[in-house]
Order: sequence, then structure tokens, then C-alpha cells
Amino acid sequence: MAKERGVSWRDRYPDEITCVRCLVTRDQMELDRLLWCARCRALARNRAGWWGWLGGLLFGGGVALYVWTVVRPTDLVIGGWIATLVAAVWIGSKVARELVYGLMRFRNAHAVEAMPPDTAGEGPTG
Repeated sequence: MAKERGVSWRDRYPDEITCVRCLVTRDQMELDRLLWCARCRALARNRAGWWGWLGGLLFGGGVALYVWTVVRPTDLVIGGWIATLVAAVWIGSKVARELVYGLMRFRNAHAVEAMPPDTAGEGPTG
């Protein structure tokens, strides 16, 4: 007996689909499940990366404040505490980047505000 293939989300769409972020019509295989093209995903990742570093610096600052006020490190192992803070900033930036990227994908704000490329100059009154 031949094993039947399950229905994929791609089976419900035509061969060409419009990206919901940039409104450019692309081949179905170039878009992901949320109908974002690779360029829009890369731009969102880049923007999330900047926000991630900001979140990492804030988290590292919080860890530094905790270490300074609660732990009160000695001068003996100051290099270890600095390495701990650097690791906190790095890990915090990675976590914040993924959270921001997920929020961007969830909100999908550009899809609401997007204008088709051929009517971008016309405006809403068209």
C-alpha cells in the first residue's frame, strides 16, 4: 500500500503568493508559513538584533547592580566577575533578540500598514 502524503499548508495556496510584509508577489517556495519572504525575514532579524543588544545591556546592567550590591565582589577575582557580566550581556542579547523577533512575527505590523508596490505613491485617497 502506498503511504499517502498529508496535506501541507502550501497545497492551499497558488503558485505565486504576495509577501505580507513587502507586498511583492513571489514564488510559493520563497515564502514561509507566515507568508514572509527571505528579505523581510532578514530585515526583521537585523532590527531584532539591535533591540536584542539593548535588552542584553539592560540585563547585564541589572546583573552588575545585583553583583555590586548583593554579592559585593572582592578584588581577588574581579576578572571572573567581569567575565560573568560579559556573558550576561551576551546571553541576554540573544534571549531579547529572539523575543523581539517573535513579537515582530506575531504582531506583523507591516502587513497592516503595507501598500502594494505599484500603488505606493498614490496614498489612501488613490
